[in-house]
Amino acid sequence: MPEDPEKNSVDMPIPAAAEVPVAAGEDFSPPDVPEDDAAGVIRRLQAEKKELTDQLLRKHAEVDNIRKRLTREKEEFQQYSLFQAVEGLIPVLDAFELALQSDGSGDEYRKGVELIYQQLRNALQKLGLEPIESVGGQFNPYMHEAVSLVETDEYEDHHVLQELQRGYLFKNRLLRPARVQVAQRPSAETDSTPPTDDTTE
Repeated sequence: MPEDPEKNSVDMPIPAAAEVPVAAGEDFSPPDVPEDDAAGVIRRLQAEKKELTDQLLRKHAEVDNIRKRLTREKEEFQQYSLFQAVEGLIPVLDAFELALQSDGSGDEYRKGVELIYQQLRNALQKLGLEPIESVGGQFNPYMHEAVSLVETDEYEDHHVLQELQRGYLFKNRLLRPARVQVAQRPSAETDSTPPTDDTTE
């Protein structure tokens, strides 16, 4: 009598999971870490985090200190520049006071005023102020402001004839344009003779 296959399958023992063979290198079970070692890893990571946070805060503080120092040095430089500018103008102020104490007449007085003008001009030039030379040159719309046009045959178009107000550059930048009088060639006279008609009827 043949055996029942279903009965045989029920009676056969099923191997446990631990008994299933596993190839080398394929064990995915988590490693057994003692609790003492895990606490040590956590403490080490927390210490590293604290150290990195402290370094970051120190870097931020250094950058902030550098920014404050640069701002302070810039302000000190500006104040020192103004100090030098005012110091250079004090002799001019002294000369004006002496001129006001005089009677204000004669050649000596004029020479004194010219000396004051020269002192003031030199002091301003040291600061970077330069006058624009205009008379005798060509009109430059970037440096000049044409106040009037004068028709003349003696000069070419756009020749600067007269300077009405001095223009200035400060450190090679336009501070004030020069106000000038500019030459203009006379326009050609219009021919009043009517044009001839060459067409024949």
